[in-house]
Amino acid sequence: MPAMEFQTSADEEAGRSHSNGKRGGWITFPFIAATLVGLMLAGSGWMLNLIVYLIKVFNVKSIDATQITNILNGSVTMLPIIAAILADSFFGNFSVVAISSFFSLLGVVLLTLTASINSLRPHCETGSSFCQAPSRVQFAVLYAAIALATIGQGAMRFTLATLGANQFDKPQHQGVYFNWFFCIFFASGIISSTIIVYVEDSISWGLGFGICAASNFVGLVIFLLGNRFYKHDKPQGSPYTGLARVIVAAIQKRNVPLSSISEDYYHEKDERSKTMVATPPRRLRFLNRAALKTDEDVKSDGSIVKSWRLCTVEEVENLKALLRIFPLWSSTLFLSTPIAILLSMTVLQALAMDRRLGSNFKIPAGSTVVVALISNCIFLSIFDQFFLPTWQKLARRSLTPLHRIGVGHVLNVLSIAIAALVESRRLKIANTKHIQAQPGAIVPMAVLWLFPQLIVSGLADVFHFPGQVTLYYISRISSFSPKHSNCHDIFDSSDCLLCEHCFGGPDQECCRYRNIEEEMARSVKEDNEETRQEG
Repeated sequence: MPAMEFQTSADEEAGRSHSNGKRGGWITFPFIAATLVGLMLAGSGWMLNLIVYLIKVFNVKSIDATQITNILNGSVTMLPIIAAILADSFFGNFSVVAISSFFSLLGVVLLTLTASINSLRPHCETGSSFCQAPSRVQFAVLYAAIALATIGQGAMRFTLATLGANQFDKPQHQGVYFNWFFCIFFASGIISSTIIVYVEDSISWGLGFGICAASNFVGLVIFLLGNRFYKHDKPQGSPYTGLARVIVAAIQKRNVPLSSISEDYYHEKDERSKTMVATPPRRLRFLNRAALKTDEDVKSDGSIVKSWRLCTVEEVENLKALLRIFPLWSSTLFLSTPIAILLSMTVLQALAMDRRLGSNFKIPAGSTVVVALISNCIFLSIFDQFFLPTWQKLARRSLTPLHRIGVGHVLNVLSIAIAALVESRRLKIANTKHIQAQPGAIVPMAVLWLFPQLIVSGLADVFHFPGQVTLYYISRISSFSPKHSNCHDIFDSSDCLLCEHCFGGPDQECCRYRNIEEEMARSVKEDNEETRQEG
């Protein structure tokens, strides 16, 4: 951990913050960390074992339980985007985290009630395999619990990371903060996916979910107690409005001929415009009309007549940057689908395999996926020190984000291929033993056979996820200025999650692309040279 080198300055910053009556600084970190531990223990504790709960307690078919789990995982992935927009545009980080944590608490409490109250779950005859199907009321309570808890967990995670990062003004302190924050993030996930899942699977579902509810409650209370120390950022409005204005303005002026003269285009009048393009490049030139000035657009004093008819060159280039990275972003949809299926299928496979370790211990089916998380952490810890230098020696060039994404894709395909071979072997053994058609039958095949696919999947995340997020960071558009911190941190905090938490800090190789202005200036220079050559 690189925290020691900043410890003295961090303490000084916290002391100055407290003595001067200013908010923020390291004094807020214990509250953020405790909140994260409580909410992560609660969230991972029920999410990782939900598919087992649906099958064993609610008698849901395996295929239906898998679909429910996949929808849940997809929602948790997409909700941070909505939460970021709400936090930056309307409510602020503190309100979004507090409200989403409360939603998560309500959901986990309802889930605990379904496991504790007999009337809220289906009834099974003692000593018989016959179980009733869940009633509409039971399904309604179950789905309400899952929906509330999912909304809370999805909206909270990256917003909490952003709120904590905003407490610091120095990039070095932010790097150390992310380092500790996401180490706690992973550690809490490992604890909940082992200890809490074991309690649910081996002792009592009600007790396990009750522990999750208690952790969520404690985390929420600690978060609220730290409010007096937090530095609050005021909402600054949605950054997406400018992007929409470009499309509308370009359509309105679709018949206006383009110009190659810089003065014919409307520029942003501030310091940021010094690094921007003087004349819009010819790429996606249809959108250039949005910044083209006409007699109807500008008053005699230079002000804009209608903001939805004339945009700045910078806003046009922002939209172009977003469109350029869209194909790469959309490719992850094809990758995320088999990965989600792989993790869900792993739990189902574990339920039908021999999970015994020794004579007295049985691995909970929901805990098998923790192997991927442990693999991720191990490979991350050696990636910067071992793999990157080896790559540079063999290839004689640095590993670019696109290279990392490509390697990640290959490894994900390999993990799915391994999973297919393991499942083929499991089905072959089941057919040989004539137990495939028997409900709840255990195939005499050790659950350790599932570990290779999970290890390779964890290694794939080390390449793919940080590479993609780093590329987004390079390409991020200027309308997402620092005031729109959540829109950055949908990607930025994820980047630090995977490439700083086990490394030395923001100056390491995988995070060396943070000098956005340098990258932007180089891109501007290339675009201008291209424009002059075409002219």
